[in-house]
Order: sequence, then C-alpha cells, then structure tokens
Amino acid sequence: MKKSILLAVLLTLFSCENDDDFNNNPFLVDISFQVILNTNLPQYADLDFPGNSVVIPNQGLRGVVVYYIGNNDYRAFELSDPNHSPNSCSTMRVNGIEATCPCPDDNFKYNIITGEPMNGGEFPMKPYRATRQGDDIIVSN
Repeated sequence: MKKSILLAVLLTLFSCENDDDFNNNPFLVDISFQVILNTNLPQYADLDFPGNSVVIPNQGLRGVVVYYIGNNDYRAFELSDPNHSPNSCSTMRVNGIEATCPCPDDNFKYNIITGEPMNGGEFPMKPYRATRQGDDIIVSN
C-alpha cells in the first residue's frame, strides 16, 4: 500500500509540465492591474463585433490591446515589445491583427490574436486575462 501511494505521488510530481519558458521573459515584469471596459461607451463599442480591437493606453506596462474573436472570446496582450527592454520606442502600434515595434533596430511583428511573433523574436506577446460580464470586459493581470 505504501509503495502504491509513493508511486502515485512520484507520478504526479513528474507529470506536471513546466511553463517557465513561456513566463520567463527577462524584459517584461509582472504588474497587477485591472481595467473595466464598458461596451456601452463609444470608445469600446467596437468590442461588441468580432474582428475588432481596441488599444487601451496607460494600462499594463506600455498599453494593452484587446481583440474580440467572437462568441465571447476576447484576447488581451501587452503592447511593450516582448523582445527588448521597455524604452522610448518599444510601445507597439496596432494595424489590423498585427502589432509592430517601431524601434529602428528590430521591426518585430506579432499577431494580436495569438500573441506569436510573425517575423523573428524569441518571446511572444505577454498575455492578459480578458473576460466579459454583461456589458463590461474586464482585463487584468
């Protein structure tokens, strides 16, 4: 019986996946924030329609982009380029489903639906939680 319990504990310990590679971005620190976007307000009304995004400045590190996929599925990502330290040019610009770093030394692009790099870069965009409750979309870390 003791061997069975020990075996079960060992299997549990060794079967857990390690997500440190995904979360260990040396450039972007974790900060706590929460912002509530009321889709009754004109600046957030686009988030009622699939395929639209809204940029929220002054949240997260350098701003946040929220994208509505459809069926109450929202994605939110940090707008500081994840592949270099935050600086005066590291705030990405959103055009369609692409976020692009304007820094002259890299030209990294990312998909704002998945957060994945589109043309190089070691790290994906930093994701945030985005959930809908009634007319509000709550974005937080």
